[in-house]
Amino acid sequence: MKMLVKPVFCACLAALSLVGSGVSCAQDSNQEAASQRRLKGQNLPVREIERRVVPRVPGAQYLGFDYDSATDIYTLKFLRNGSVIWVDADGRTGNIVRRTGD
Repeated sequence: MKMLVKPVFCACLAALSLVGSGVSCAQDSNQEAASQRRLKGQNLPVREIERRVVPRVPGAQYLGFDYDSATDIYTLKFLRNGSVIWVDADGRTGNIVRRTGD
């Protein structure tokens, strides 16, 4: 049984490294889509969305955002008292469409 641990562990690490590189490509693609929509006037700049959303999560540390080009949703991430809070904002209007976490 011990002989299987190392090969399985190595295989898991290799699989994770492949997944990680795919995530990076997807993030680059989403950032490019967000930039193109902003330049066309279809989306608000992310700084404007942050200006509208961050004050609505008082007492939380703002960690950053992700953008989903398929839905045009920015997900802003916060941390408060050890809990993660996600706030989804519409990229076109900056309106909050969903909030999860405490």
